[in-house]
Amino acid sequence: MKKRSKKRGPVRAKKVRQDGINFASGLERYMYLALKKAKIKAAYEGETYVVQEGFEFTQAAYEKQSNGKGEYKNRGNKKILPVRYTPDFVADTFIIECKGRANESFPMRWKMFKKYVKENLPHVTLYKPQNQKDCDETIKLIQNQTK
Repeated sequence: MKKRSKKRGPVRAKKVRQDGINFASGLERYMYLALKKAKIKAAYEGETYVVQEGFEFTQAAYEKQSNGKGEYKNRGNKKILPVRYTPDFVADTFIIECKGRANESFPMRWKMFKKYVKENLPHVTLYKPQNQKDCDETIKLIQNQTK
């Protein structure tokens, strides 16, 4: 009998709660506790950045709905919403994005956010820990930066 492999779909992080805060993943909670233990202040999802402004799309655009369903028809002549990005932890001199396994859209959004940081927040250092060891290293790097 052939063994069935698990269905591979989008990565679903387990939501967890700590100190009255709902974290999107255990890695975010781990980072929060590490920052707290090191007495480093950072706001959890404290700020949302617009990495691309919205605009009015005034041309025709024949397509189905974004989920691939519905009629193939003109879906142009619409206001396009801005692209926003909310990192996990924000402080004056650093931003941390905890990312275990990225979804399909994350790499593009991360590039756009890096461009935004380069142009608007030149004094900020970005950290993107992907596991608990990386979180611990992030704490050390931040502590060394503030010495």
